[in-house]
Amino acid sequence: MAQYELLLPKMGESVAEATVIKWVKQPGDSIDLDDTILEIATDKVDSEVPSPVAGKLVKQLFAADEVAQVGDVIAIIETEGGETSTIEAPVAEKPIAEEKIETIPGIAQLPSENTPIATDFSSSDRFYSPLVKSIAAQENISLAELDTIKGSGADGRLNKDDLLDYIVKKNGGEPILTQTVTITAPIPPTNQTAENKVSSAAPVVNKTSTTSVSGGDEIIEMDRMRKLIADHMVMSKTTSPHVTSFVEADVTNMVLWRNKVKNSFEKRESEKITFTPIFVEAVAKAIKDFPMINVSVNGTQIIKKRDINIGMAAALPSGNLIVPVIRNADQLNLVGLTKAVNDLAARARNSKLKPDETQGGTFTLTNVGSFGNVMGTPIINQPQVAILAVGAIKKKPAVLETEHGDVIAIRHMMFLSLSYDHRVVDGSLGGMFVRRVADYLESWDLNREI
Repeated sequence: MAQYELLLPKMGESVAEATVIKWVKQPGDSIDLDDTILEIATDKVDSEVPSPVAGKLVKQLFAADEVAQVGDVIAIIETEGGETSTIEAPVAEKPIAEEKIETIPGIAQLPSENTPIATDFSSSDRFYSPLVKSIAAQENISLAELDTIKGSGADGRLNKDDLLDYIVKKNGGEPILTQTVTITAPIPPTNQTAENKVSSAAPVVNKTSTTSVSGGDEIIEMDRMRKLIADHMVMSKTTSPHVTSFVEADVTNMVLWRNKVKNSFEKRESEKITFTPIFVEAVAKAIKDFPMINVSVNGTQIIKKRDINIGMAAALPSGNLIVPVIRNADQLNLVGLTKAVNDLAARARNSKLKPDETQGGTFTLTNVGSFGNVMGTPIINQPQVAILAVGAIKKKPAVLETEHGDVIAIRHMMFLSLSYDHRVVDGSLGGMFVRRVADYLESWDLNREI
């Protein structure tokens, strides 16, 4: 009998580790080729790891909720054969070219105090979560210093609150305290003995409850993805001063054109054409006109992105949100954009996205109109500096200028709202950009061929 060492596979250029969610196969279970052995999570994407061989699972090397690095041996599989071998991780893809960095005039040569330090955590025997590593890097805390901080988690693990408390104390402030909530239960009007009488002011300590004292409210623990979203949203609001600009666009020609071509397009391409690829195309064109929207910030440096990678926010059946990315959107025609949008949306709903397909976005589009909303003020998807929300398309009376004078007509109208990072995007740039997107939509050619 031979033993195969199954490695955690390469899951994308920017993905270095994954958390084990659940083992589908247990030691002693028979495994067929391509059977799912375990489920893993990277950032917001859940994935399945299939078996490249048939045999029997001998050993699991990582428990549920533990983090494994790409290339780690995660399982031992016993197969027919005479020697031990290793299932290699997929070959790494060609590295992405280095981004061009543009600096702010006058202060580009100054060292940035907020520039994260690169820390090699492989030399430590202690486990650190990706969030703790990120905070440590931003605060320039070395690994040696991190190893000295006492953790309150399981097995002495250092969690986010432990690290934040340490940072506050280090900077001369007071530690961050968790507020204790005292729940008072009503005292029944009947007599009680001294032994079973409960004080109405007694706090509930170390007790997990699924319902409130009144019995009418339910306490729901956030799942892993919701916790990630919550942390990301709070981080974005504390990082970027948000400003939102609004424009109303007359998209009548766009609506009439889509109604005209949608049946023939679906028959020819076996794909439904929605408004989303049209929005993506307009955004990509506007980014080429105003490239300083397609940037990120690192301290006092502005990183101007070479590629135009547009993320599209997608609601999941669970109620959570995920943002798959259309790479090089400016290089795709409308047919290519339609196929990319439909493919990513379908696989997002079915939890089939690859981890790398949610990475590397440079601008985000969210369609609040799909929920019947006319406008919204979206939160920037860090480290990007802008996000565009498109509202519901409504028929409204509008004033039209004609050669015979002004007239009132029924038109298809839509609001666009752009939230942007006021550290690097001023009102003039933000306002001109969202206006340009609207211009592209308003000037849609009714006779366009596709």
